[in-house]
Amino acid sequence: MALYLVELSIEAADRPVVEAAIAEVSRQAAEAGVELVESQVTGDLSRAYVVLEARSRGDLRLDAARLPGVASVAGPDEVRLVGAELEDIRRAKGSADYLVEWDIPEDLGMDDYLARKKARAPLYAQVPEVSFLRTYVREDTAKCLCFYDGPDEPAVLRAREAVSTPVSRLFELDR
Repeated sequence: MALYLVELSIEAADRPVVEAAIAEVSRQAAEAGVELVESQVTGDLSRAYVVLEARSRGDLRLDAARLPGVASVAGPDEVRLVGAELEDIRRAKGSADYLVEWDIPEDLGMDDYLARKKARAPLYAQVPEVSFLRTYVREDTAKCLCFYDGPDEPAVLRAREAVSTPVSRLFELDR
């Protein structure tokens, strides 16, 4: 089984629209024997990130025309979970306060990324008010999504500075 990321851009920032879109992704996934692992929505309700578990990419046949209120769909892109166990995410229902997207430089491959992540992870201790939760890194290493709990955006940015890792986009997540 592998994990896949689907990113939804929402036409209207409206909670019922976002919930309906995620419910439809979940329904389509279930029809194909694919499990929804977690979904996260930005605080402004403009984007939703859905992680699915499937045997193969071919199992993921999302019909974007049947996703209400969705302007565009990116993915599915195969991702690797780093820093957490899949069962823990399922139990915790994937909660998080913030999402940092990082567009990984082309010259940084998966092995180098993982080595860098492992070496720098202890530096998060410099910002104790922020907890690193997990990362999904695309297998093509185009980008990663890092999830954090923390009091505010400046604290999350301090945590990223502590591990010397850039921020391409930072979102407070809808709780």
